[in-house]
Amino acid sequence: MDVNAAVAAVAAIAGVLTGVIAMLAFRVSEREQRRPTRTSLHTDPVLPPGVDTVLSVLRSSAVVLDEADGVVKASSAAYALGLVRGGKLAVEPMMQMARDTRRDGEIRQVELDLPRRGTGRGEALAVSARVAPLGSRLVLLLVEDLTEARRIEAVRRDFVANVSHELKTPVGALSLLSEAVMDASDDPEAVERFAGRMQIEATRLTNLVQELIDLSRVQNDDPLEDAEPVRVDELVAEAVDRCRHQAGTKEITMAAGGAADLRVWGNRGQLAAALGNLVENAVNYSPARTRVGIAARTVAQPGGDLIEIAVTDQGIGISEKDKERVFERFYRVDPARSRATGGTGLGLAIVKHVAASHGGEVTVWSAEGQGSTFTLRLPEARAARDRTPQMSHGDDLSHGDDTRGFDGEAARASHSSPHSSDSSAYEIPSPEVLP
Repeated sequence: MDVNAAVAAVAAIAGVLTGVIAMLAFRVSEREQRRPTRTSLHTDPVLPPGVDTVLSVLRSSAVVLDEADGVVKASSAAYALGLVRGGKLAVEPMMQMARDTRRDGEIRQVELDLPRRGTGRGEALAVSARVAPLGSRLVLLLVEDLTEARRIEAVRRDFVANVSHELKTPVGALSLLSEAVMDASDDPEAVERFAGRMQIEATRLTNLVQELIDLSRVQNDDPLEDAEPVRVDELVAEAVDRCRHQAGTKEITMAAGGAADLRVWGNRGQLAAALGNLVENAVNYSPARTRVGIAARTVAQPGGDLIEIAVTDQGIGISEKDKERVFERFYRVDPARSRATGGTGLGLAIVKHVAASHGGEVTVWSAEGQGSTFTLRLPEARAARDRTPQMSHGDDLSHGDDTRGFDGEAARASHSSPHSSDSSAYEIPSPEVLP
């Protein structure tokens, strides 16, 4: 009996212990469930009424911190910028600002340069951070990305500096030459020489001012307000005629061809200027007794056909590092040659803006010593008209004067465009030999 009593006593004690342990486990589990987790920090309604809605419509990245520096609320933009990681604010200067604001209640603002996530080139992300108290316990951090604004400001600053420099050069030359003419007033031969130089500098100054006006116009105006179907062969013929004298002086052969009776939709004056700039560059940067080809074709695209106009030369070519910058304003691949030909460095920038404003693009293929191919891609007129409801249905793309095609036997361009494996698409006729 004593043994049975002992066993019963042990069993009773074990039962009591089990019950106590179960009760403790339940209490611990209940406490853990009540403890805020990383997910609940983002979803529990701990923000003052209406604040969550306001934060969701702000353009700035928003982060709300509690009294323990934990993230209560963070916008998706804050995660994208790398401000919040692992439920914590990852930028120490911003964390310190938040602590100072929590202590004294003052609003603080600072601009910082942060490392950009996902790049190994050390690019900085310019941001403006503003910290303010939110209620009695929370702190609100608003961060605005200033990187693009900084870039635009740098471009504007460089543009003003470049314009000042480019204008100063011919103006200074004209001033010196005028003094030289005055000093050589008794030497007709010297006066004539200096006057010729003055005329060259005056022409350069005129061209620079005109291209600045053109660049400003294509950036600010909407070319499609005065859009019309424009014949590609007429644009090519106009570009060839514009460069006829320079090409003849250097004995450069110009050949134009490709598909005939093509039309693009846009502003005729701007399109003519863009293609003229491409052909003029090809002539200016080509050695004497070489060949420049202009060819056009249609390329089918899901959103509508495109017209490709390729300008190919056998010039000095463009290096890989220069190809990324040739469309920048005032950038010159060969500054010495550009100044010798009177170039301003704005021609390709104008081409880029004209192409973009017409819904197209301009690309370049080049190899040093082998020449370059600039390809202007623009929407085909009929497809563009179909996408433009403002245009009258009575407009007929078949109207106009007779087609001025590119006559002659087919011959391949100096080198085929690399943009397509079908090199025959850029076949051009026998060259037009310039005088």
